[in-house]
Amino acid sequence: MPNTVDTYFTENLFNHLQDGIIVMTSTRTIIRMNDAAKRLMGWKEGDVVPYCAYCETRALREGEERCFLLANDGKIPYFSSKMPKVGQYMVNVEMSNVLMYEEADEKYYLLVIRDRTLKEKEDAAKLSKKILHRLTEAREVEHKRLSQELHDGVGQALYSVAIAMDNLSMSIEDEELATYLKEVRQELGKAMEDVKFYSQSLRPKSLDALGLMPTIEALLQSIRQKMPSLNIRLETNCYDRLTPIAEINIYRVVQEATHNMMKYAQATEALVQFEKDPFGLQIIIEDNGIGFHVEQEKDGLGLLHIGERISQLRGKTIIQSEIGIGTKITMYVPKHQLVGDDDDEYIDRG
Repeated sequence: MPNTVDTYFTENLFNHLQDGIIVMTSTRTIIRMNDAAKRLMGWKEGDVVPYCAYCETRALREGEERCFLLANDGKIPYFSSKMPKVGQYMVNVEMSNVLMYEEADEKYYLLVIRDRTLKEKEDAAKLSKKILHRLTEAREVEHKRLSQELHDGVGQALYSVAIAMDNLSMSIEDEELATYLKEVRQELGKAMEDVKFYSQSLRPKSLDALGLMPTIEALLQSIRQKMPSLNIRLETNCYDRLTPIAEINIYRVVQEATHNMMKYAQATEALVQFEKDPFGLQIIIEDNGIGFHVEQEKDGLGLLHIGERISQLRGKTIIQSEIGIGTKITMYVPKHQLVGDDDDEYIDRG
């Protein structure tokens, strides 16, 4: 019985490995191969392993084996080249081999083949995310600069003009001119409010000075002022400062979600909730609005913006909505993205 169990275990392990495993002779004749190798290359037992693109054309010394791996008797740990797949095309692979067993007149090699295409796609995806991450950081730096310019430059200049106009209005006796000046002063006041709003939208000063939670509360307070019919609440147990990139990304997510809520949801009740646990931070934004069909709207810029921001923090986003019931957006960001500890264990909450 133990031998049967061992054989069963070994056979299953052999066939469930993701890498292609081939046992071949010194003439490259396949005497055993696993399912992964069959799927990857289309070969079968009894076939001769063809030469790769490199070995097919490489220059040889006198008496040297053409196969680069066999020529080195398993002393080359990894080797990348292209191998011909049966009936199709050249596959970009990574190979390694080891001399497994040797008899008087024969050698048996273990050849491991790994498809590099998947790894290249993964590397390209990682690079794209890294570039996007850097672009987002650069954009936020530019937003911060523009916000500062609007507040300290344009804003202060308009404030100085407003004081001058107030002083001037006190010395004007002509009623018609005074009325005109009053109207201009009112327009100037609106322009000052617009500059303040745009500065705040670009980069809230409180985010750098006070942190995420006070800035979120200020955002919700501005929503209450604009939409008195919407009762929006904040619940949180997260009061610590987070990494700058985490704070701005989470703020932008809440900003986007609440903006969409104000514009489309027609809600009367809403909740923004932050719940921190030992592994990370969960963010929930929900309302009792009219809802929408998630599948139909999943490619909308707002939802894509939310998902991408959280993805940059290696987090997860779940969007749920039901017509006539409301919408719930649940996000989870792992701890190491919040405190900047890259060595912290990453817990995938699914």
